[in-house]
Amino acid sequence: MAVEIKMSGEVITAHLSGEIDHHSALGLRRAIDSSIELNMPSLVILDFERVSFMDSSGIGLIMGRYKNLSKRGASLNICGVNPRLYKMMHLSGIERIVRIDKPQEKENNNG
Repeated sequence: MAVEIKMSGEVITAHLSGEIDHHSALGLRRAIDSSIELNMPSLVILDFERVSFMDSSGIGLIMGRYKNLSKRGASLNICGVNPRLYKMMHLSGIERIVRIDKPQEKENNNG
């Protein structure tokens, strides 16, 4: 699991890639929280476009960042989820507290 963190104005975007599981979640938390602490953003975006697998540790990662940001008056958004990850997030109830961009439907060009 890797994370590339970019800052633009008061927005941090964390581009996640690979697998999010028990072993990788701790490193991700540390990297994202460190960036939040240093930059004090008003919005953090977690980009899941390059995430190939996620277990419940990913839900914990999202919830922890939400709680951390809420204390600071900042927001958390999620983008780039595939249909499988979106379903997991939806079933967990996270979208009641965090904005999740729904997966784009693939166009069917069968003529």
